[in-house]
Amino acid sequence: MRGLPDLIFIIDQQKEEIAIAEANKLHIPVICLADTNANPDGINYIIPGNDDAIRSIKLIVSKLADAVLEGKEQRKNKGVTAEDAGVEETVAKDTTVETKAAAKKDAAAETEAADAVTEEGEK
Repeated sequence: MRGLPDLIFIIDQQKEEIAIAEANKLHIPVICLADTNANPDGINYIIPGNDDAIRSIKLIVSKLADAVLEGKEQRKNKGVTAEDAGVEETVAKDTTVETKAAAKKDAAAETEAADAVTEEGEK
């Protein structure tokens, strides 16, 4: 390593107590996949999940890796987001799934309606 890491990701808080303690001394943020039996002291960001099941670990780690790769790609493209590039992403909302573009349109419509009511009240 050429320097200190920007953060560390821990799978089992109980097994990695020394790494968490060292990261805290060096003021390195800690992200931890933690079970219900975990002690949250010293952990900056807790991801609740089963830290004993391989499938759970694979799911969380793969999503985290995907996010890192997406961030690197955005940095490479100078901050162009998937939305700017015309790619629609799905977002869970309650029990239904809708696209971010549709959610944005709904928010814009609500803002326009609120602005119209404000303008009428000012007249």
